[in-house]
Amino acid sequence: MSSSTVQHLTPAEAPPLIRLENLDKSFALPDGRRFDAVKNASLQVREGDIFGLIGKSGAGKSTLLRLINLLERPEAGRVIVAGRELSALSKRELRAARQQIGMIFQQFNLLQNATVAENVAFPLRLHGGIGRAAIEARVAECLALVGLADKAGSYPAQLSGGQKQRVAIARALAPRPAVLLCDEPTSALDAETTRELLATLADINRSLGVTLVIVTHELAVVQQLCRHVAVIEDGRIAEQFAVAEAATKGRSALARELAALQRLAQLQQQAEREQQEALHA
Repeated sequence: MSSSTVQHLTPAEAPPLIRLENLDKSFALPDGRRFDAVKNASLQVREGDIFGLIGKSGAGKSTLLRLINLLERPEAGRVIVAGRELSALSKRELRAARQQIGMIFQQFNLLQNATVAENVAFPLRLHGGIGRAAIEARVAECLALVGLADKAGSYPAQLSGGQKQRVAIARALAPRPAVLLCDEPTSALDAETTRELLATLADINRSLGVTLVIVTHELAVVQQLCRHVAVIEDGRIAEQFAVAEAATKGRSALARELAALQRLAQLQQQAEREQQEALHA
């Protein structure tokens, strides 16, 4: 993938798939006080979008992400995914709803004693009701999608960091989710592997229509991949804007840095074009 922003096919009129309304979340501290991790947070993510949550360490962005699938439960507010308020569901209904919400983590969370194929098959076997042949076919399909068809029999210890994250993506996609939550998916990867992984995520969004919500502290990830972004500061959503409008709509320091990064990418593209034109002159 080049340094330019990935092009997407999300229609502007797509309906909201995720709605977070006035969410609060706090955690108890050892001294008895409480830490407010998320404060009155509201946002909407449209179907088919790639939405970034960016902020400094400790800003609350990962907690906000985990509220979307109720890995963390809000103390106030509502989480609505595909028209269903998740906090109002029974345990059984919530388990079923979570099949539509895949998640990948910074540290991959793979089963170390299972092969790549067994890792990808795990959520399908966990939910049950799927025959062996269907599971094997879906595993092969997902591994091909992330470029790891030849690693089905390998173990996580035999893989690079980028390959491990691709296995995690394949596992998350196995149940055919509508949403993929990504918690710092590139933070443990080098620059080249990061570019390759972002290209894979963009292709998944483009080819499958999966909605992506990505937590990151890397502005380059937002610039290269995301269509919309929310800046998180001290547990609050400081601002939201379309990435392409960072220079005109963004007010925060992060928005200004993002706009500068976009300008740099444009200059790099221009230099590359001029170099190619000179070579063919």
